[in-house]
Amino acid sequence: MVLGDTVKLRPMEPSDAEALWRWNHDPDVMRWMDDGYAQPLAQVQKRMEERPRNAYGDVLFGVEVLSDAQLIGLVRLRDAEPETGCAELDIYLGEKEYWGRGYATDAMRTICRYGLEKMRLHKITLTVVTENHAAYRVYQKVGFVEEGRLRQVFRRDGQWYDMFTMGLLEGELRS
Repeated sequence: MVLGDTVKLRPMEPSDAEALWRWNHDPDVMRWMDDGYAQPLAQVQKRMEERPRNAYGDVLFGVEVLSDAQLIGLVRLRDAEPETGCAELDIYLGEKEYWGRGYATDAMRTICRYGLEKMRLHKITLTVVTENHAAYRVYQKVGFVEEGRLRQVFRRDGQWYDMFTMGLLEGELRS
């Protein structure tokens, strides 16, 4: 368990599969994310039951609100390599009533602090659709810097969008 100011990060459990399934089938939640193909709840439950435990290369945490232990989203550091000290970050909040209240910012700071301090990462990277302004602001607020632009790699509603690549180096995390 990793504590932030307003959130707690804890390992995802098989019992979280229903929330994950619900979030992944909500068009508002998945608006700017690669949602892949719809899966039945049983398949999500099986994937969660068979998921290997957290390890250096892939760490998945549920995001809970400290005040009420409500699971509201997830964060993940994946493809971490000790040789390069780099990992990729994924985050989303699935409970929409918690959007815009600072929980995503605290979850970002908390997972980045964990990656930089506990995992001894040198750099954390992510990609974000250029039209996802709310996420972009959160990433900038915690210290991520735009490093590049991937042209027309995300398709939604019949339109192609660009994505920014962003990075955070050790020493750049803002509190």
